[in-house]
Amino acid sequence: MDLESSVTALSALAQPTRLEVFRLLVRNEPGGLPAGEIARKLNVPHNTMSTHLSILSRAGLISAKRQSRSIQYYVELAAVRSLVVYLLKDCCEGRPELCQPLLDDLTPCCQPVGAACA
Repeated sequence: MDLESSVTALSALAQPTRLEVFRLLVRNEPGGLPAGEIARKLNVPHNTMSTHLSILSRAGLISAKRQSRSIQYYVELAAVRSLVVYLLKDCCEGRPELCQPLLDDLTPCCQPVGAACA
């Protein structure tokens, strides 16, 4: 990730509906959601949703795949990882204790399916 790509991604997320779309797709990973269902769940007109999805897609944060007559959208977790790493890579400057609270927050609270949550 570079400066221009990170600004594009952050700009795409700097709008309430697009941020909610992104978060909705993260919650529905790995299956994704069809465009119409995204619009219904967020109570956004289909044509407006199409614009938001296009912006997120151009930023590389989501991808689309045609399935029969609908388009299924997925979050691009590799792009999200690249963005977060770009933002935080130099946060510690040799002092990992500064970043540990952030890393703790990013650690998932639940175990894989079949394992007990702590």
